[in-house]
Amino acid sequence: MITVSQVKKTFSQTTAVRDISFQLEAGKSLGLLGPNGAGKTTCLRMVCGLIAPDAGSITIDGNDVTKAQFDCQRKLGVLPDNCGLYTRLTAFENIQYFAKLYGLTKNTINQRIANLSEQLDMDAILHRKTAGFSQGERMKVALARALVHNPPYLILDEPTNGLDVLTTRAVRNLLKNKLHEGVSMIFSSHLMHEVEHLCDSIAIVINGEVRASGAQQEIINSSDTSDLESAFAFYCGEANRKEPHHG
Repeated sequence: MITVSQVKKTFSQTTAVRDISFQLEAGKSLGLLGPNGAGKTTCLRMVCGLIAPDAGSITIDGNDVTKAQFDCQRKLGVLPDNCGLYTRLTAFENIQYFAKLYGLTKNTINQRIANLSEQLDMDAILHRKTAGFSQGERMKVALARALVHNPPYLILDEPTNGLDVLTTRAVRNLLKNKLHEGVSMIFSSHLMHEVEHLCDSIAIVINGEVRASGAQQEIINSSDTSDLESAFAFYCGEANRKEPHHG
């Protein structure tokens, strides 16, 4: 289980995360749904142990991320918002490098890369250098890199943003398979339909705070609307009305 409790983070004069709490149970998927700049990426970076919270706590299977950083990170497969590939390496070499960091053997690495390449339709690009890859090709490599060590938790920041229809379908199908295998997933997005397809529960994050959380229908009911998009718009509007205006 991943537990985020009353987490706060400020950069200089900017408060990115004001007070965020949520839980991800084993084998479940949680969608962090919010507009750009809501604090979703900052929150995920804290879950991954890349930056420390100013207040609050984050635990993974009972271990505090700030105190047992490497133990926690070994359990995570992370897809960052910018992919972050090494452009001088091939797709295979990018995935292989991370697999070696996790201590996998050569035979295991080759087998897992072959399986992931088949699932993501990467055979044509597997041995090409990633410089010049399209957004979809970079995303496939980054996702395979996140999955190669079979982590129990996936942290995905806007995984289908900017992808074409076929690539989106391939990514979505792979993630669905991982959920069926019992992998837990935090899925950050501002795309309603992706959250609807993939997430058991949803937390709407606005201005660094969770404004609503629960199952999709619970959030719709709580806003007295008929669909998730309308519920999201309701909570965004409510937040704007409550925020003080300056200048």
